[in-house]
Amino acid sequence: MSNFITLKNSREFGSVYNTKDSVANKYLVMYLRANSLEYNRLGISVSKKVGNSVVRHKVTRLIREAYRLNKDCIRSGYDIVFVARTTAKDKGYHEIESAMMHLFRLKKLTLVRDGEN
Repeated sequence: MSNFITLKNSREFGSVYNTKDSVANKYLVMYLRANSLEYNRLGISVSKKVGNSVVRHKVTRLIREAYRLNKDCIRSGYDIVFVARTTAKDKGYHEIESAMMHLFRLKKLTLVRDGEN
């Protein structure tokens, strides 16, 4: 069973894209929309430009895992869609996680963990 709620259909993805609230870096583009819920919903999009199905699925798994391990450090109440850029295909977990957390920090969505300044 999934550890978080995901966006399922194109209407949900479209509503996030249509808010035009996005931020990007070298590997990922993040779209945001407030959802008035007590939890976040995640969507991941990896186009065929990134690579074949094996490569696309690997990138999807890396993004999903980076989100799963850091979801407790992220403010709740948003629909979030990550779009992988072609440069993400050759990257490992730590680069993807770093890129994701960078985007969350740019949007000021990170929470301060205990013991951190």
